[in-house]
Amino acid sequence: MSKIWEFFDTMEELVYVTDMDSHDLVYMNKKALQTYGFHSLDEIASKKCYEILQRCSAPCSMCSNSELRPGHFKEWWYYNPVLQREVMLKGTMVEEDGKRYHVEFAFDAGNQEQWNRTMNLEARINNGVRIALQQETPSQTLDVLLEYVGKALCSERAYIFERNENGGDDNTYEWVADGVTPEKDNLQNVPPEVCANWYQNFQVGRHIVIEELEDIRESDPLQYENLKRQNIRSLIVIPLYDKGETIGFYGIDNPSERSLDYASDMLQIMAHFIISSLKRRNLIRKLKEMSHSDQLTQIGNRYAMNEYIDSLQSGQSLGIVYCDVTGLKQVNDQKGHAAGDKLIVDACDCLKKDFGKYGLFRIGGDELLAICAEIEEADLDQRVSQLKEDLQDKSIHMALGSMWEKDGSSGVERLITEAEKKMYQDKAAYYHKFGVDRRRRL
Repeated sequence: MSKIWEFFDTMEELVYVTDMDSHDLVYMNKKALQTYGFHSLDEIASKKCYEILQRCSAPCSMCSNSELRPGHFKEWWYYNPVLQREVMLKGTMVEEDGKRYHVEFAFDAGNQEQWNRTMNLEARINNGVRIALQQETPSQTLDVLLEYVGKALCSERAYIFERNENGGDDNTYEWVADGVTPEKDNLQNVPPEVCANWYQNFQVGRHIVIEELEDIRESDPLQYENLKRQNIRSLIVIPLYDKGETIGFYGIDNPSERSLDYASDMLQIMAHFIISSLKRRNLIRKLKEMSHSDQLTQIGNRYAMNEYIDSLQSGQSLGIVYCDVTGLKQVNDQKGHAAGDKLIVDACDCLKKDFGKYGLFRIGGDELLAICAEIEEADLDQRVSQLKEDLQDKSIHMALGSMWEKDGSSGVERLITEAEKKMYQDKAAYYHKFGVDRRRRL
């Protein structure tokens, strides 16, 4: 089971999660396990929710599964015969990995202070999630969630950090209160050792609460200096999990003292919506990447090229380099398509080396294109010369045609056409030089 439920482990309320289709009880937090007489999750494995929670032999007649939907909490009162007391139940649906789960919170109605806190917390969560889920993109949803959380908890800053491929942490989303200096640009690729102690806690399902920064001066000096530089006095940080792996964390800085008592509960509940939005964002990015990228070379395809051209500004200097990998058909025929693919990839690597900062596209089986905005003519010529040298070093030949215009007034399409003509001239000269009949195999 994913660690997503571990957000609720330290909550004082009873929390349990059931599979809505099978009625399997898949999770109980520590308070619920203790209340129902269990010591570990292993003891509830493969047991039905109605067997444990209600001591029934069949699904409960008051089961609310059919009334639940994601992002909305349903509440109702119920006298639990097992607990022998009146409880107020809050339930919602959570979808993860294709399954539907019923997440339920049970509150003791006899504790008026806790009840008031719960009602306020539930109203805040519902309102924030409702507004955030109305946004057009997952990134906009995340921005709204952070702003909502930051303001609701009277904090100075709310943020999301995601682990990068180097093991460091990137501050990917940030909200700051009026008058507070943003830190996002200064917190990219934070070295792993800075947050090492936090991640050790995350691995066992713990979150981080620092009420006074000076408390960690000796125990965590690297993090102390990192937070001190940002004028952070206190914070609450919640881990973010995906399929059991810690993918980052989110939190708030310098919340008001009056919100500290319920901030952790609110942040832990909201963490599910943070993770859900991050996963949707990643899926959209992947789909866009697949629709815009050539899968062999990992540069843009024709769709990406058209979008790139539409984004160019008028009046820019513009350079075009049109490339054709010569001899590809012969390599495919004689050595197989794997060898042909390698030839294309090797040729593209040379193009990336010399024109990687510009728009690169594969527009045909053996045709590659570089569109260079804001480039000087001398720079273009020098890069083309370097490309020829790099190709020669790898025993690869590409026919090349280049065009440059100071203000791009002729239009991108016309420059591409002219560069293509020059490429065909270079290709013809190559075949003539080596006495190759292009209609026959090499």
